[in-house]
Amino acid sequence: MAEKAPLSVQKGLKTVKQQSAHSGMEAPSASTQGELRDRLSFTPLDTNDDRVVQPFPRSPKLQGKLAKAGQHSQEQLSRRMVELQAECSKTEAHIQSLKKRRANLAKSTEVMKQQVRERFDGMRAILKQDEQAVLDALELDLRHTRTRLDQVLKDWNHHFDQVSKSISYIQGALRKNPEDLEGEMEGLSEDLSSKKPEASEEEIRLNEERFERLLRTLSSISMSLRAQLRRKTLLLDWSTVVIDMKTCHSQIMVTSEGRGLSFSGFAGTDPLHPLQFDKVCCALGLFPITAGQRYWEVDVGCCSAWAVGVAYGSLERKGCDKGTKLGRNRNSWCVELQNGHLSAWHNDRNVACQGVGRTVLAKVGVWVNYDKGQLIFYDAESMVVLQRFSAAVTTVFDRAHHQFTEPLYPAVRFLRPPENTIWPNHLKLSHLDTP
Repeated sequence: MAEKAPLSVQKGLKTVKQQSAHSGMEAPSASTQGELRDRLSFTPLDTNDDRVVQPFPRSPKLQGKLAKAGQHSQEQLSRRMVELQAECSKTEAHIQSLKKRRANLAKSTEVMKQQVRERFDGMRAILKQDEQAVLDALELDLRHTRTRLDQVLKDWNHHFDQVSKSISYIQGALRKNPEDLEGEMEGLSEDLSSKKPEASEEEIRLNEERFERLLRTLSSISMSLRAQLRRKTLLLDWSTVVIDMKTCHSQIMVTSEGRGLSFSGFAGTDPLHPLQFDKVCCALGLFPITAGQRYWEVDVGCCSAWAVGVAYGSLERKGCDKGTKLGRNRNSWCVELQNGHLSAWHNDRNVACQGVGRTVLAKVGVWVNYDKGQLIFYDAESMVVLQRFSAAVTTVFDRAHHQFTEPLYPAVRFLRPPENTIWPNHLKLSHLDTP
């Protein structure tokens, strides 16, 4: 049976015939109709035919691409699997390493604690030994003094016995006849001579003057030890400070290692650097403080007027107004000695430093806790706090200071001394001497 033409093809042929009739053209022949039917034939989606609809065949090129893509996907997945397995092994090994380190933390801490105990035990042993030596010396002084006093006491006891015997003899003689007493009284006159204390007896005493010197020495050692114990914690945050020569005023000379500064009094001939102070005799440190805790010391013993502190890098460098001077703006903090008065400055406000003794300040210690916004100045020898900058002193310096907002730089400044006195000439950033 001849295959029935699809409905759409029949409609197409019918339309062609109608158009040919209207136009007067000849209708397509049977062969032409068959060719058209073959070319336009397709299976309609709404056919009622029971035949299975076959998809369009894929071209060999597309099939090759799909096969190649599938092969690549397999290789990529295999490669990725190997990478993930390696990453898994590496991660597992790192986790085991971290667990091992965590387990070793307690052991390491115990070892450290034991070493610290040994150091303190050693110090306690030295103190105990010295204490025993001092007590033995006091005991020896006691024995020597007691021996001398016993000898004097023995002499006085002998004199007392003689006087007592004489009294007994006289009492016995008084019971005799008065005619017999004259000769006996002449014999007693010398025995009854008065005994007076010698001047040397007053010198027999404990060496109290030596004891007072001992107490003063022990008190001084105690204060020094207390200061050193307090300083030891700060020394753990020690930071070596080097001066940035690009910031130095032209009249400041810096040593080759960058820690010693001298005021020359003569301006240099080199052109000014953009970071250089041109009017104020000031200099900043080379390395900024951006996190953590830092401590350093400045030797000011050879300078009669100075300022030591910290400043932001945004501190002005040109001119001589308040924006360029330490402590006279919001960008810097300092303690300064001028006209014999030590004061702390920030935001153009100042307070007198407390706890300063009569002795001249030799070293200034500077401690910064950048993360907490804390800044403390110390007398580096007695470890007395000169000034503490924090949120607690907001009312004093008229500024809410809770944290630092820029990198901090160590800063020093030579100040002009009183009239008829020579210019100060030397400051030095101390170097930590480790045993």
